Amino acid sequence: MLEAAEPRRPARWKRWRAWLRSVHRDIGYLAVGFTVIYAVSGIAMNHIDDWDPNFRASETTRAIAPITDATPDAEATQRVVAATGIASKVADVYRAGDEIRLTFESGAKATAIADTVTVQTRRDRFFFRVADWLHATRGKQAWKFIADLYAALLLYLAISGIFMIKGKLGLRWRGAGLIALGLAAPIGYIVLSGGPGAQKTERATTRPGEVEAAPAPPRPAPPAAGQLVPDPAKNRDDGITRLPPDDQ
Repeated sequence: MLEAAEPRRPARWKRWRAWLRSVHRDIGYLAVGFTVIYAVSGIAMNHIDDWDPNFRASETTRAIAPITDATPDAEATQRVVAATGIASKVADVYRAGDEIRLTFESGAKATAIADTVTVQTRRDRFFFRVADWLHATRGKQAWKFIADLYAALLLYLAISGIFMIKGKLGLRWRGAGLIALGLAAPIGYIVLSGGPGAQKTERATTRPGEVEAAPAPPRPAPPAAGQLVPDPAKNRDDGITRLPPDDQ
């Protein structure tokens, strides 16, 4: 017995997957630069407690001719600047006896105590700093709309990718399992961690070593009708509190 032939679909139904793949491909190319910027800056910001993604800090110690209380400020400053070798101008000077602290316009700092100078400098991590600056859209109105457009492109890539392939490797079988696995990660973390409410409670809890703030003193109750209220401005050194006269 011959099986019934599967009805043919219109030509437009045969072409829609090819059209979907073409647009998906072009948008993928367009989003490469944005994806690199947001992915790298996102990783850097996730680990901001472990390192500074914007600057590379360094500290060196050098020996100089001893600075004493009698050393003039101008000579002490010149001596420290010469020892640091920093070409930037001095923005601020602090002097206390044999200690002098210099802050340079470049952000570098030098602290000299007696015959020792400690120099603290920092250099930009150009790519990370620019990527972090672009990641946060606050104060950048024009870039905010570009970031929104990139978010819309990501949504298209995610949704169109679901329907690009048919059969067992498509949405019905392999695709559905992988989508469920991808959703399980954020949902599972929310359930296990307790969500935003648990985070707020954790922040409000006093950490070890911290001193718990003293509770605010209670506010005095408002006076009842007809009750006399002391006037602090009329208090005298004799310890007697003067009360305002009764309303006639």
